Amino acid sequence: MDHPALAPVLEVFASIQGEGRYVGEPQVFLRLRGCPMRCTWCDTPGSWDVPAAASARVMTPDGPERHPLWASPFHAITWIGSAEPRDPRTVSLTGGEPLIWPEFILGLRTMLGGRRLHLETAGGHPEALARVIDVIDHVSLDLKLPADLEAPVPSIFEGPDGVRSTSETAPNDLATWRIARRRCLTLVSGRDACAKIVVSGERSRDDYQELLEDVSGLAAGTPVVLQPVTPLGGATAPSAELLNDLAEDARDLGLEVRVVPQVHRTLGIA
Repeated sequence: MDHPALAPVLEVFASIQGEGRYVGEPQVFLRLRGCPMRCTWCDTPGSWDVPAAASARVMTPDGPERHPLWASPFHAITWIGSAEPRDPRTVSLTGGEPLIWPEFILGLRTMLGGRRLHLETAGGHPEALARVIDVIDHVSLDLKLPADLEAPVPSIFEGPDGVRSTSETAPNDLATWRIARRRCLTLVSGRDACAKIVVSGERSRDDYQELLEDVSGLAAGTPVVLQPVTPLGGATAPSAELLNDLAEDARDLGLEVRVVPQVHRTLGIA
């Protein structure tokens, strides 16, 4: 028997997209819980786990509401409608890592009608991405340096009625990250997508060359967004020299490149 398409929801809120290709666009965000990866500069570590006592927070124009943690796509679309201040917006599915809940993503698509669905992903689950790619209107694909990650947590999150997150194993070393990255880039090639690279002051120019070369070789038409790290958890911002060098390196490879900080942090909004 098929498991119900449920996923644990951390929050639903309307805001301004602060990252990637659609930066500055008003969107509504559906943030799911659960992530096996441990990025040292993660700005939402509260989304990593799925506590049994947690609940979903829906930020409506009249104030926050609390709802049960585990949501069906139908529940999610009603919460999205409650969070929107006026006309329907593009839905940005974020986390956590949304790709550990592929059945939920497929179910959500059926509820959205013609509304755009954007996916923000760490790019560590290419099998799940392949499963959902045809129902996604835009993919914001992180390209990560293994040096910026602690070892992934090898856990499968479980919910009611037999619901389980994907069993696809997250990458845990340079070789498996390379495989996952290249597979994901191949999947998004020719689609509405961007490759986002978080740049930190702890890394050198040489560290990022393989990422840029992979985009050039596998998804040359995909814009690259260089995102200076927001200093969190001990991470330091990159120098202007490093950002300029990386932008020129991308241009030398024929890539479209932009340097964009986390705009929502600059604006002081969620």
